[in-house]
Amino acid sequence: MELEDIYRRDLNLFIALRVLVEEGSVSRAALRLNLSQSAMSRVLGRLRELLNDPLFTRNGQNLIATEKALLINEQIQFPLEAIRDLLTPTDFNPSKCTQRFVVATTDYAMQTILPFALPKIYEEAPNISLDFQPLQHDNIYHQLTAERADMAICRPVSEITPLRREVLGKVGVTCLLSKHHPLSDKPLNISDFLTLPHAMIAISDGVKSLIDESLKPHGSMNLIMRAYHLEAALAIVDRLPLVITVPADLAYLVSERHDLVIKPLPFEFIPFDYSLIWHSRCDTSPAQKWLRGILKKECGRLIEKRVMDLGLK
Repeated sequence: MELEDIYRRDLNLFIALRVLVEEGSVSRAALRLNLSQSAMSRVLGRLRELLNDPLFTRNGQNLIATEKALLINEQIQFPLEAIRDLLTPTDFNPSKCTQRFVVATTDYAMQTILPFALPKIYEEAPNISLDFQPLQHDNIYHQLTAERADMAICRPVSEITPLRREVLGKVGVTCLLSKHHPLSDKPLNISDFLTLPHAMIAISDGVKSLIDESLKPHGSMNLIMRAYHLEAALAIVDRLPLVITVPADLAYLVSERHDLVIKPLPFEFIPFDYSLIWHSRCDTSPAQKWLRGILKKECGRLIEKRVMDLGLK
């Protein structure tokens, strides 16, 4: 096909195809492209006519891409990215940015990772606003698409394709005891771990499942409390011989402040990846790339430092 023939085609249709594949929904694609749902349906009709293929089949409220739609989407990825890079301004100045960013995050990340990144973020971009929202573990794709969150910080519990992902670092789990605990100056063995009263703090369902799986050969813990924040456990830590299981980074932060002693888990537990996740619509935005870069650098450096200091593998 000659260039003149291509010029007479509506190449915007290929952008619409890519958005439809990513969203898997006419209504969500319409929202991204600022179209009405009926207009988006007409665009889909034109695509089907142009490419001589149904492109999508319906499964409830979702669209399932055909093999041809997936093939074309793969073929147009690099040309579209090249055009987007060409048209995207590169002279981003964070000090002049006034953008609002929506970040979905866990209680763990909010208590441990983010406080170290925030000073650097606001040092470079004092006029931005950050809206931290609770992460919806089972609905992260919807949160980053229909609900328009810019990024998420978490350990994903399921497949996140086609979302983008970058690992920030390894996160482990450890125990805290009061300095007045009978075992404060002794090793914590597996028998103690299982029989003593136990509090689990800032541990998601997914991480709890990993802990339970690691404990299977030994038994189950005597869990008397599970909470998002440490304050609940601190209220009883000197009244009971309490063992507090927390993310290792949180233990690292609070142990000295609250006169607590850090004890390693008395069984094998493999640290897990904590990640930064975002939708492809945010890939080349200079402001989004800047914020992701700051989070990656600061959070990754913090996790790496704690991993080294706490002797995690």
